[in-house]
Amino acid sequence: MSRVPVTVLTGFLGAGKTTLLRSLLTQADGRRIAVIVNEFGDAGFDGGLVEECAAKACAPGDIVELTNGCICCTVADDFIPTMDKLLARDRPLDAIVIETSGLALPQPLLKAFDWPAVRTRATVDGVVTVVDALALSEGRVTIDEDAVAAQRAADDSLDHDDPIEEVFEDQLACADLVVLSKSDLVSPTVLAGIEARLKSVLRPGVNIVRSKGDLAAQVLIGLNAAAEDDMAARAGHHGEEEEHDHDDFDSIVVMPPAAASVDAMRARVSNALNLTGVLRVKGHARIADKAAPIVVQGVGGRVDLAFARPDLKQAEHLVVIGLKGFDGDAVRRALQG
Repeated sequence: MSRVPVTVLTGFLGAGKTTLLRSLLTQADGRRIAVIVNEFGDAGFDGGLVEECAAKACAPGDIVELTNGCICCTVADDFIPTMDKLLARDRPLDAIVIETSGLALPQPLLKAFDWPAVRTRATVDGVVTVVDALALSEGRVTIDEDAVAAQRAADDSLDHDDPIEEVFEDQLACADLVVLSKSDLVSPTVLAGIEARLKSVLRPGVNIVRSKGDLAAQVLIGLNAAAEDDMAARAGHHGEEEEHDHDDFDSIVVMPPAAASVDAMRARVSNALNLTGVLRVKGHARIADKAAPIVVQGVGGRVDLAFARPDLKQAEHLVVIGLKGFDGDAVRRALQG
């Protein structure tokens, strides 16, 4: 029996994983694809976005959302049972795509493909790491190790183990393909510099492709990497014996009242993102006198707002993710206007 190819879609918070996944599902070309969407925190959001565009590729029950924490920390409790159910479905799957949380470490997930319940039935076709070109150009996530070392040497107060850098570098260490997202928002010169820095830390043979959020399915599926057999080459900061919890990060859920206008909602989200330690704001909210909810996507200094379908039946809440200890009360005040 042939094993089902699994694509692991990883990348830091707000890199554009869900946008890429939505594009993939609309270009399935007859493939039946199941999707596992993993969220950091207790409330889901991305799963609903995926379901909106999955009619061509996914049957009922083929999209599963896991919201009990990062999938790398809940392998036995969440991932293995979910994979078992998907692989046991009557109609065979052509592929499975796992969209990890932006804070997930790919290595523990790849190791789970050695479990007897999975190994004979599925293989990791490839790890696709989505990298936010705009974030790198603005210094919000860094791969310039010399610059970071110089900053730390000059300022003793800087944390010597930056949790954002460690997660990002582990995601790069596992990559079979790097997708440089939001490439249209960065100048060609800066983009070339980012690609050169990425190539200096990636394993030999790992390709980089630029994306504005849309890539053909054959670019992402069919890498034939069998990544679970190549773990030694994918070691990151979190080795076999090291803990890989996420105590450096936290999340809250806010249910804001309707904003008077789109601009007013944009200002609320921007104010929240400007607070110390806040990394990401996403979810659904309301604009006064509008039938449809608004989809909120905020990361760094960028806030994207778009109206959803009026019949969308998603919980209206905003998920806020940040560094441990960020001021949740200040975030709530900012988002409540």
